[in-house]
Amino acid sequence: MIMIKNEPSFSEKVKKIIKTIPPGRVSTYGQIAAYAGDPRGARQVSWVLYSSSRKDDLPWHRVVNSKGQISLRGSGHEMQKALLQQEGIRFDETDTIDLDIYLWQPEHAF
Repeated sequence: MIMIKNEPSFSEKVKKIIKTIPPGRVSTYGQIAAYAGDPRGARQVSWVLYSSSRKDDLPWHRVVNSKGQISLRGSGHEMQKALLQQEGIRFDETDTIDLDIYLWQPEHAF
């Protein structure tokens, strides 16, 4: 009998990746999707964050869009910005994070 190792789902990979983003760094939806195996899955990453952040204790605030901006609006935007600033991340006058400085680059593939 051949045993087949169960491959983690895309969602499980996404959660694992998000949990490894260190304080003071950010990642993008697209970057996480690519590391999880689907370079076109940025919207799926957004859904995983929406549906699992609280129950899986994900550092959701460390995920931004490809421009280095917060995608949330209203109070969610302000909360995310405050959490990132508490970790030392600075925003410019257009509310953008310099990804050359703060983008997380993992040391290993997932």
